[in-house]
Amino acid sequence: MPGTFPPNPPTLSGDLLTIHRLLQSPRQVSRRLRTLKDLRFVSDLILTGRLRSSGGAVLAEQSEPLRNARDARSIAPGAEYPRDVPGTGTAILAAVRKWGQAVRLTDEEIKRSVYGGQVVDRALRKSVNTVISKVDQLTLSVVAAEVTSTQAAKAAWDASTARMWRDIALAAAKIKGRNEGYVPDTLLMSDTKAALMMSDEIIAQLRRRETLDNPIYTGELDFIGPYKIVTTVEANLPTDDVWLFDSTQLGGMADEAEQDPGYATNDNGVQVKTFRIDNHDAWDIQARRLTVPIVQEPYAGIRITGTAS
Repeated sequence: MPGTFPPNPPTLSGDLLTIHRLLQSPRQVSRRLRTLKDLRFVSDLILTGRLRSSGGAVLAEQSEPLRNARDARSIAPGAEYPRDVPGTGTAILAAVRKWGQAVRLTDEEIKRSVYGGQVVDRALRKSVNTVISKVDQLTLSVVAAEVTSTQAAKAAWDASTARMWRDIALAAAKIKGRNEGYVPDTLLMSDTKAALMMSDEIIAQLRRRETLDNPIYTGELDFIGPYKIVTTVEANLPTDDVWLFDSTQLGGMADEAEQDPGYATNDNGVQVKTFRIDNHDAWDIQARRLTVPIVQEPYAGIRITGTAS
């Protein structure tokens, strides 16, 4: 019979040999990582720019003016256009750091599990999640330090007098009012705040009811108005506030682009490498990300304060 092309990837159905072959192949580890779709950085959702590092550092401009210093003028027929020099921002230099962790997976753990692949998946998931949590904490602390604009909420979001949509609309108006071309598009909040918003009676009354994307059916609130909702655990947030950003302007992540030998790279920038430790009958699985967050436009974000009781 003719073979299937492309061939199916190896399965993890308890076959010890197949599992060891997977751990020896960076390509197969990379495939396995792609199946863990929920391992995503908050960092990349709010700092969507991609900056190129060189020599272990990245050079960028902060608060670059979006308009020239001189106003446009009326020009007589045949006259020369008035000239201006484009404004530049403040140069910032940041060093790329390597954030990572290694775990050990013994042969006994693999072969004594009914599905040895589950043991591998758990080890990969925990290692990648640990890197994600650390990088997100770092990114959000940088964002909190740079984004100083605030908008006070009418009331705590768990109070009966809360006006969540008005709080968001006023915060968006303050960003747009800077007249720098910012268009806020992303809300960042804790899972608890998202649950309060999803169950808020006022917002529920404004929402379309006869639709299957209603949170009462999906259990998720992905958007409110034009704003994408990004959630994270409260421990990752520097303050228990709600944040609104223009994610296209706020900044970016500068990752070390070069890939070292033996590493499998995931779509989210995490690199994973496996080592056979023969004298311990075990494998070491290490995950890392070489990156640094850069906030280029601090006024493209705002913090909505007073949302916590």
